[in-house]
Amino acid sequence: MLTRKADILIIIAGLMLAGVTLILGFTYAPSVDTEAMNAPHAQRIFYWHVPAAWASFIAFGCLFVGSLAWFWKRADWGWHLHCAGSEVGLLFGLMVITSGPIWGQAEWDRPWDWFDIRLNSFLALTALAAFVVLGKRTQPDGEATRDTFSAVGLFGFLLVPLTALATNLWQRTHPGVITVGNDGGLDPVMAQVFWLGVLSFTVLVIGMIRLHIGIVKLECQVDEIQINKDAEMI
Repeated sequence: MLTRKADILIIIAGLMLAGVTLILGFTYAPSVDTEAMNAPHAQRIFYWHVPAAWASFIAFGCLFVGSLAWFWKRADWGWHLHCAGSEVGLLFGLMVITSGPIWGQAEWDRPWDWFDIRLNSFLALTALAAFVVLGKRTQPDGEATRDTFSAVGLFGFLLVPLTALATNLWQRTHPGVITVGNDGGLDPVMAQVFWLGVLSFTVLVIGMIRLHIGIVKLECQVDEIQINKDAEMI
């Protein structure tokens, strides 16, 4: 119970910091050069968009580690981490592919570029997380189910480095890697707000994963109790 309360407090702290980031992004952070971007005000969504992508990578990393732990050690904690990583990763992935098109419509005059590798690899990663989450809910828990979706999680994680590297290797419309400096880099004030956003979403994703692991444990315990009761009735 104390652990669950601590997880909730961590989530609340992350939400509060994310709220502060949003406010500062629209009020404190300076606007970008109007010559550099077509929609300088739409760029302010960046203070949530990029940290949300970072948080999704943390969650997908947990999905990978959990899947590996289940395959290698048959560890229940690995399966719990797999479940938490997939569901939390899906949440933040949806946040990214929702906020991105808003920015894209204003900046590029279209919400999506179907030829941009980074955009589409991240879309595929989010779709994979959705497949894992929805698939697990339609299948009974067991080794076969866990093996199947853990395999999907392991191979799907290959999309994470592809997405991260795509900006430099195949840059098209999506902005490049963020840097801090005077020569085309991020303004120092913008950097402060940005790193606050990264911190807030890191705290938020950690709290959500911890809380979700506890929920998955309870679900597994309930399933085990139900199986034992069914066995007694037979």
